[in-house]
Amino acid sequence: MHNNYLYIAVMAAVSYAIRVLPLTLIRKPINNRFVRSFLYYVPYVTLAVMTFPAILSATQSPIAGAAALLAGIVAAWLGAGLFPVSVICCVLVFVLEIFLV
Repeated sequence: MHNNYLYIAVMAAVSYAIRVLPLTLIRKPINNRFVRSFLYYVPYVTLAVMTFPAILSATQSPIAGAAALLAGIVAAWLGAGLFPVSVICCVLVFVLEIFLV
């Protein structure tokens, strides 16, 4: 039980340092194109890394999840908005799970 407090303290210190150090150390605008583009895409990559495994494992059949993922990518590529893409994916998973299970 005593180690839990140590783990929580270390996690708090690391989280605080990650958020505060850039604010205190970087005072002028970032001009490097690589660093700016890297920082721009970090939230999108983080969201993708968190949601991709859930897409495949949230359904009863991984095949239905993979098919919905591909359909969502195609629909988004063709210009569909967030709501139509989600509806297409949900309907596809529903139909495939009826026929696959």
